[in-house]
Amino acid sequence: MSRFRYFLRTRYNECDAQKVVFNSRYGDYTDIATAEFFRALGYEKEMQTGDLDYQLVKQTTQWRAPARYDEVLEISVSTKHLGNTSFTLATEFRIAGDEKVIVTVETVYVHVDHHTLHKSPLPAPLRAALERGASDVTIDHAAYLR
Repeated sequence: MSRFRYFLRTRYNECDAQKVVFNSRYGDYTDIATAEFFRALGYEKEMQTGDLDYQLVKQTTQWRAPARYDEVLEISVSTKHLGNTSFTLATEFRIAGDEKVIVTVETVYVHVDHHTLHKSPLPAPLRAALERGASDVTIDHAAYLR
């Protein structure tokens, strides 16, 4: 199955005394992977200028197994739902090289006007990009695939 994949290596300061990744870090990881997902969709410039702006409305995390210090995570992001002003992204975490999902995160975002921060309808090009997704795109910040 092809999917957008982002590889990230867990770091010492992200783990507890047992060398298990702190639960709050999955929100950070999701945020980073989402930014890379939008870059893969072709929205790098818009994210830098603020022409693409969205805010988190709700985030639900479900843990199934731990990630540990210095493991490489494969994080996949896909569009789950598109509304008028909102969109929901599904994020899955795996230990790189293993198909078993260890954590899932579902995040609801609302598209906002950059200047007013008021809700704004999803522009047609953004809607199309989210529908298309970024299958077969891999971003490797862990040097895992070298």
